[in-house]
Amino acid sequence: MSANLDRGNCFRRGMTVAVLIKQVPDTTAKIGISGGFVDESAVSKWSISPYDEYALEAALQMKEAGRGDLVAITCGPSRASKALTEAAAVGADTLIHIEVDLENLDSIQTQSLLAAAVKRAGSEVVLCGKQAADTNGGSTGPGVARLLGSNFVGMVSEISSDGEGYLADRMGPNGGERVSVPSPCLFAFDKGTSELRRPNVRGIMMAKKKQIEVLSPSDLEVEIGDSTVKLRGHSSPPQKAPGQKFEGADSVAEVVAKLREEANVI
Repeated sequence: MSANLDRGNCFRRGMTVAVLIKQVPDTTAKIGISGGFVDESAVSKWSISPYDEYALEAALQMKEAGRGDLVAITCGPSRASKALTEAAAVGADTLIHIEVDLENLDSIQTQSLLAAAVKRAGSEVVLCGKQAADTNGGSTGPGVARLLGSNFVGMVSEISSDGEGYLADRMGPNGGERVSVPSPCLFAFDKGTSELRRPNVRGIMMAKKKQIEVLSPSDLEVEIGDSTVKLRGHSSPPQKAPGQKFEGADSVAEVVAKLREEANVI
């Protein structure tokens, strides 16, 4: 078991822990542009956003220490259900899929849906990644915490119990910090200290049989209204300049000049 649960602490039994996960293009997948927008149909592999994986691992440790249920929640199109199945394969108990097209929602609308799902699940402790790998926005954690009226701690690497509250380890402006926070609370994870677990064959087979609760905004009684953001288009990053090659002692002065004047490294 991870070191953060070996301190003699035990999470409150009977609680419900929620983890928010997002399905994004795998970090190894090639992203193409078609018609001025990302061609999602051409993405070869979708995965749980990496920082959300660390949040999921921490939530699994809380479940194992406190014997409470772990609720995995995602918001996205029908394909996003696969992320929930992946979470179930490593130990998530309850799966909630808010089925919407994220392309038509802004961050506030998405946060409203996620917060409503957390309330429906009755969770006082919520974990998520600090940002999604596709948008890198970083607003989901603090936005959902605000809507829930929960305490919020960001850039967390691990958490443990502190009586009725929690201790969160994170990197601060002056180095490592340990923050004490009471529930209800939401933790947004940076890269964690624990090794991420991977599903075994038994877990995968059991996950395929686990039911996913599919909800719409109306099921959650959320009036999302119109998006305040309009996406004009995507574009590929600029091509990198070709490399420069220098040979022989005669080029030393030129290399030094380029390092000083162009690269600003000396």
